[in-house]
Amino acid sequence: MTSDYVYHSNFWMEEPEDSNPFAAKHCFCSGYDVYGQVVPNASWFEYLLLLFCGERPTREEALLIEKLAIVLANPGPREASVRAAMNAGVAGTNHSSALMAALAVGAGQYGGAQEVAISVRLWRDCGQNIEKWKERLFHPEEDERADIWLPMEHAPGFDPNGESLPTHLRQALDYLVKLAPSDGALRWLHAHRPELEATVGYPLAISGIAAATFVDLNLNEDQASMLYLMLRLPGAAAHAIEQKNMGWKKFPFYGPAIELVSDPGPVTSNPGKGGVS
Repeated sequence: MTSDYVYHSNFWMEEPEDSNPFAAKHCFCSGYDVYGQVVPNASWFEYLLLLFCGERPTREEALLIEKLAIVLANPGPREASVRAAMNAGVAGTNHSSALMAALAVGAGQYGGAQEVAISVRLWRDCGQNIEKWKERLFHPEEDERADIWLPMEHAPGFDPNGESLPTHLRQALDYLVKLAPSDGALRWLHAHRPELEATVGYPLAISGIAAATFVDLNLNEDQASMLYLMLRLPGAAAHAIEQKNMGWKKFPFYGPAIELVSDPGPVTSNPGKGGVS
């Protein structure tokens, strides 16, 4: 194998098998022997942070991301990405389609991974300066270049359709704060939540809680966005499988909300012109 066909990685190294250069003999993640050290000794979340951060996490960091993962694991059928997976499931498509539907819908700017990424950038720009937050929540993106994303229509990390912080999110925030650094983003957000909510006029959202947690774990916007997408898939998968087994007869169809505004009339064949009209 020539140097032209060598993949480069800062955190992953493999040694090939002598008998098969396409199979790995040993795998190392940031210097740790994955199958000799990590598998026997590490938890899933310790390994997850090792993969993303390149350093062995503390017990406190591993516990914090584990609990956040539980909070994010199933957003429930009220959440758009889960409903997308449910639609795919009840339609009987393959499992990858259900997960891709959840990822596609969950990647956006309303409660999705892009909103989390923007929120993490705001933490980088505003830190724990309450006045900067009050200003930037209304103008979250300073880069005005054209992008695939339209301008944000609400304060990132907050729910524009909410009246108050839902009970389950209040419980999640109160618990995550207990695990977070005393001078970190989650503690600050918890303390200043009422003031920030009063500023924007609507409550904190799960995307805002997740973003603050990722900041406390020293993750950047790309890492946070990827993990947010990944950690919400278990619930989407479980709901998709359930709906596939239940069948479409038990699945709500919003027929009353569909209105045909222009009826072209019946389609008739026109053999003389070789088409339809």
